[in-house]
Amino acid sequence: MAEPFILVLDEGTTSTRAMLFAPDGSVHGVAQREITQYYPRSGWVEHDAGEIWDKTLACAREMVRKAGGAKRIACIGITNQRETVVAWDRETGEPLAHAPVWQDRRTADRCAELRAAGHEPAVQDRTGLLLDPYFSGTKMRWLIENEPAVAEAARAGRLALGTVESWLVFKLTGGGHLSDASNASRTLLLPLEGASWDEGLCELFGVPRAALPEVTDNAGAFGATLPEWFGHPIPIAGMAGDQQSATIGQGCLSPGDTKATYGTGAFVLANTGGALPRSRNRLLGTVLCQLGGERSYAIEGSMFVAGSLIKWLRDSLGLIREAAETEMLARSVQSSGGVCIVPAHTGLGAPWWEPDARGVMTGLSFATGRAEIARAALEAMAQQTHDLAGAFAADGAAWSVLRIDGGMSVNGWMAQDLADILQLTIERPANVETTALGAAMLAGLGQGLFGSLDEAAKAMRGSVTRFGPAMEDAVRAERLARWGRAIAAARL
Repeated sequence: MAEPFILVLDEGTTSTRAMLFAPDGSVHGVAQREITQYYPRSGWVEHDAGEIWDKTLACAREMVRKAGGAKRIACIGITNQRETVVAWDRETGEPLAHAPVWQDRRTADRCAELRAAGHEPAVQDRTGLLLDPYFSGTKMRWLIENEPAVAEAARAGRLALGTVESWLVFKLTGGGHLSDASNASRTLLLPLEGASWDEGLCELFGVPRAALPEVTDNAGAFGATLPEWFGHPIPIAGMAGDQQSATIGQGCLSPGDTKATYGTGAFVLANTGGALPRSRNRLLGTVLCQLGGERSYAIEGSMFVAGSLIKWLRDSLGLIREAAETEMLARSVQSSGGVCIVPAHTGLGAPWWEPDARGVMTGLSFATGRAEIARAALEAMAQQTHDLAGAFAADGAAWSVLRIDGGMSVNGWMAQDLADILQLTIERPANVETTALGAAMLAGLGQGLFGSLDEAAKAMRGSVTRFGPAMEDAVRAERLARWGRAIAAARL
């Protein structure tokens, strides 16, 4: 009999997908649906959790049919956009408000108040995180204070809060309320060394602990799907936030291993093993993975805008018809013609952490065309990553090789530009969808298909392509100097 499949639910910012993996890592099917983006005010970004569930279920059912039925699927793994907050009613199972997305900046003033009151050093020491609207805790409080249905559910003891994986587990199992340690570590409510939510942090951020899910490992028995969804129960055996999942999918399982994912945003994680990550350069400490109650950690740098910059060029400016055009346009000119783009459309992430910064485009002339702008947009990826590389090195976590993945990484011009600007070897796997692959590895481990993550990585990871630096020093220096001036303009 053929080996059973692993079904992965990959909950991104702009779409939801279901992917069917074999235990050797090969992909046997993909179903995808776009997720509506709501922008009710400047700096606000929302999703409809009901839509996420409906489209996830539709994608999953399509893959179950492709597999030949639920009995052909050994287990489910879930990976998700982190920090996005869903509030729902435990009794009805229905969402109570739109979900503020990780990009949402509506709680910037509250974060500033907490910083002004002197809370940030203690919060960072305990959680590894900074006081920024990016994280979930202040979003949770905002929902309670500003959405009457959420407030009423909290008073009645019916409120459930969680990130997207928690919401999906609840719906799939008919009531399970769980959050894996990697996602829980992004809320500002979980100490890096704490097994569960901290009462003091919950009090500081005004979040009722009773509304929060149980914190679990990243691999294990998390319940089974209701028979009504797929015709037969399927065990849920792996969960991880998207960036931790991609780190695992890249095989970054030893201290010092580093990956960068270029999706809607861009995120660099360096494995620190069992050592608590402490940054003096405004990077983040996060839980990478928890297995058997034991945690491994990572240092992380987050860039809020990456692929969403290309989407903006396509959808708002109409400069391209599809993202793949950017590589052709970048190769069609010798340089960006002096154009530099700082994609601070939703503020600057690490190492700056300036939520009020806004995007700038400098160096325009009448010779500037869409090719120069497209090239400048791709150049911004390497230049932002260079800023992060300096912060990682200052924290004692210098990169020797950078493993890249995510939708943007298929762009060969961008991969080479990263090698040139960073002066590093860049490795790109044959399957750049490492976020889903990491969830498949965790689920396979949780279901007993593999004895360890190392075993899963050896079985499921494929070949890699390497890019080495080739840019002249003077060209690189000029690029970085121009970038420095543009960053200064964005921070005014």
